[in-house]
Amino acid sequence: MLDHSIYLHVPFCQKRCAYCDFNTWAHKGHLIPAYVEALCKEVQDVAASAPERIRVKTIYFGGGTPSLLSAEQYQKIFDVLRRGFDLLPDGEITMEANPGTVSWEYFQHVRESGINRLSLGVQSSSPEELRFLGRIHDYPDAVNAVAWARQVGFDNVSLDLIFGIPGQTLESWQHTLELAVSLNVEHLSLYALTIEEGTPLGRWVERGIVSTPDDDLAADMYEWAETVLEDAGYQHYEISNWGKRLGEGKIASSRHNLQYWRNLPYLGFGAGAHGSLAGYRTEDVHRIEEYIQCMQTGGRVEFPFSSGTIVRWPIDPWTEVQETMMMGLRLVDEGVSRQTFLERFGRPLEDYFGRDIDELQHKGLLEDSGADGDRLRLTRRGRLLGNQVFVHFVGGKAPEFAAGVNKR
Repeated sequence: MLDHSIYLHVPFCQKRCAYCDFNTWAHKGHLIPAYVEALCKEVQDVAASAPERIRVKTIYFGGGTPSLLSAEQYQKIFDVLRRGFDLLPDGEITMEANPGTVSWEYFQHVRESGINRLSLGVQSSSPEELRFLGRIHDYPDAVNAVAWARQVGFDNVSLDLIFGIPGQTLESWQHTLELAVSLNVEHLSLYALTIEEGTPLGRWVERGIVSTPDDDLAADMYEWAETVLEDAGYQHYEISNWGKRLGEGKIASSRHNLQYWRNLPYLGFGAGAHGSLAGYRTEDVHRIEEYIQCMQTGGRVEFPFSSGTIVRWPIDPWTEVQETMMMGLRLVDEGVSRQTFLERFGRPLEDYFGRDIDELQHKGLLEDSGADGDRLRLTRRGRLLGNQVFVHFVGGKAPEFAAGVNKR
């Protein structure tokens, strides 16, 4: 059995950000104790129903604001995880944290509970931009959070930053990124702001209160970041992610997210959490109260599903092929290995997408790389036009032979 990853969703926030369309809820902190009990019950049920004991190499607590859970609550979750799964001794265990919700003491305690990597939602150094986004912290909070993390022993810290914010200038973005680089963290995630329907920001744009982000300016911000981070010792390994070069060809990448991008199996626990394993895509109920009720009431548990699962979508072979291509091409250096693809699906990559690959290479959006040209990856221009590339590998009619591809 392949090594798996585990994602645990913590849907609580002190305040929802204006741009957020994740399954998050404000003003429901009183439900956290019951939610933790429900989360532990789901982990326990799924682990007990597995046909064999599953090896887990990464764990990720996402949200929401996972730093709203206490260290004692994390310890309770880890106790259940360790009883149900084989957690590899060198596993990566990440917790997302809002810089406005942490302290030195808090980081010390969660470090002792088992967390060994932090992902801090910094977003910007500008007070105006942070207020516009609806963040509850200011930039000095982020500086303090990094300092506290180092003091208690965290040696793997990531910062999330956002560019393309309405009203944001190139100079403001440059200032934010330069300050982030000066903190010398191991990892940086840079995301272009997207306007999601149903969010406050989406409604502001619909009403003309806020202008849509300037795509050309956002592209300039992205290209400037590529150059600056390269010079600062970061390796651009995924469209939105950079890891510090560690020597001997290693970089401080997010091992958990690599599981997604390589289209490998992961379990999802918690309200609204997604999973992908055993030939199925899974999704849990979204509302916190309903999720807690499902776990308390119980019901039939059949791996990989729990009593809170509402989506049980079979992943057919053709879908797996397409998703492997779309996700793999996000890895800007690694790309998709032709040899690995052949071993996984039993036929060469070009048998599926030969015509599309030729067209995209002719347009300068894809290129061959690696030993003997084994890897297919985005060009520098292709990174800016990723959606124009990915559309070639999703949808469409499956080749006649696709029903017989190997499954992993």
